[in-house]
Amino acid sequence: QVQLVESGGGLVQPGGSLRLSCAASGSIFRIAAMGWHRQAPGKQRELVADITSGGSTNYADSVKGRFTISRDNAKNTVYLQMNSLKPEDTAVYYCKAEINPYRYGHYADYWGQGTQVTVSS
Repeated sequence: QVQLVESGGGLVQPGGSLRLSCAASGSIFRIAAMGWHRQAPGKQRELVADITSGGSTNYADSVKGRFTISRDNAKNTVYLQMNSLKPEDTAVYYCKAEINPYRYGHYADYWGQGTQVTVSS
């Protein structure tokens, strides 16, 4: 079994910062891309940022210049540093990872349980 466990969400004032972490554990042979998605009330889930195993990154236009995604391959962990937060960043943030559990297995998408980020004064 593969598990993704997120941490780091919370309540922050506009202009503040938060750092999210997501650690993958269990049966893991190899991890390809890892990333963060978010879903605000009444809206569809959207990509925030992702990062390949080689470190190439991709960001939604709405977060470019404010958020930074990184990963520690030795720890199977992905991070999202969020600066200059805005009320419109309020959402549940989900971690996603493309994981191959076994040497001769296949990649599949795994999701974390989500962590709430609320930006409000």
